[in-house]
Amino acid sequence: MGRPVHFEIQASQPQLLIDFYSALFGWSFNKWEGGEYWLIDTGDASQRGINGGLLPRQGPVPAAMQSVNAFVCTVDVENLDDTLKQVAALKADVVVPKMPVPGIGWLAYAKDLDGNLFGMMQADTAAA
Repeated sequence: MGRPVHFEIQASQPQLLIDFYSALFGWSFNKWEGGEYWLIDTGDASQRGINGGLLPRQGPVPAAMQSVNAFVCTVDVENLDDTLKQVAALKADVVVPKMPVPGIGWLAYAKDLDGNLFGMMQADTAAA
């Protein structure tokens, strides 16, 4: 089976998104010595999840309401309501509001400051 082991975020202004994701999820970014690429550490290696990378975007920012043409990464969050408040405080847009995924948890999607979509999931087996 091919399991995801890494993700990448495209950025027109890398520092803008480094600041955004650091503030929203507490991720740390370390510039790779091999070029314009930042390694993303998303948290404790003993917990489930993957790390990723951030790189300069090689084309235009996605247009509003454009269909998704890439994988969307979903981030495990402790409290989705609090995270959505933080998304708003950071001036990003919620594009799919909080909704239940029955038996799994609560899910919402947002668009970062450079037009990239990402999901946020709060585990809750009682969600309905």
